[in-house]
Amino acid sequence: MTTKARARSPAFLGIDAGGSHTEAVITDRDGAVLSRVRGGPGAVTLDNIARISKTIAGVAKDAAREAGIKLPAVALVVGAAGAGREQVRAGLERTLKALKVARRTRVTTDGEIALAGAFPSGPGIVLISGTGSIAYGRDATGTVRRAGGLGWQLGDEGGGYAMGRMALAAVGRALDGRGIRTALSEELLRTTGAADLDALVAWAQTADRAAVAALARPASAAAERGDPIARQLVNATAADLVALVVGLLRQFPSGAPGQLALAGSLLGDGSPVRVSLVSSINRAAPHLRIETNPPDPALGAARLATQA
Repeated sequence: MTTKARARSPAFLGIDAGGSHTEAVITDRDGAVLSRVRGGPGAVTLDNIARISKTIAGVAKDAAREAGIKLPAVALVVGAAGAGREQVRAGLERTLKALKVARRTRVTTDGEIALAGAFPSGPGIVLISGTGSIAYGRDATGTVRRAGGLGWQLGDEGGGYAMGRMALAAVGRALDGRGIRTALSEELLRTTGAADLDALVAWAQTADRAAVAALARPASAAAERGDPIARQLVNATAADLVALVVGLLRQFPSGAPGQLALAGSLLGDGSPVRVSLVSSINRAAPHLRIETNPPDPALGAARLATQA
């Protein structure tokens, strides 16, 4: 069946709204992908619901245009970073319903759609480390538990913001004479455009969460080149992620999932954090089998939409 022929069948829309980008997938009833497009950041808070709703609606329209269909879709499921709080989730869902992107709309967490993207059915755990961090697990009975995802003010250890913040602190101490100045210092000064400590302080005072989280990339690059301070940051980040998984496993007193999927910008194939994490997981929870293929959260959201 051609794409245009499939596009005339009922369309289901899944959207992954994360801290770095928003991704939309449209499928038909059988799960065949009709289109996939990306847009700007989609993490939601109480203060930005109206703006994020427009971002999501815009990406949905782009996906519909690419698939050759007209909105509204039959059903829409959005998994949004920040939607773990009921007030935020309900507000985003209400606003999207008013925009009439789909005849049925449900907003859930980014963790739930990642779990659906990694394990369409059956038990498993998905660990996400992007700007923030969270772990979701489903056992053989279908019971779903979560650990982490508390937000950058309260937690999100093991995420990009936390790692970027640690890198800033380490470089600040080095430039202040209280730590060791290594290549990491030069890497962060170059990335932020700061010439010295005073300029770095000024940059940090105005940097938003995404800008700080982006510092995880040069820190990871420095670790790959053998920088000792950057290696410490990588191992500390991996240890925090292992703690998330172990904490989640404790919530399953019997029948704990045996498969683990890794997702998010810090856990890409071959990344320093992933390498350190895998080594630590093998010691802390040797029964877990790590999936080689990353989850597809946007497709997971579309799968949930077909079940709506």
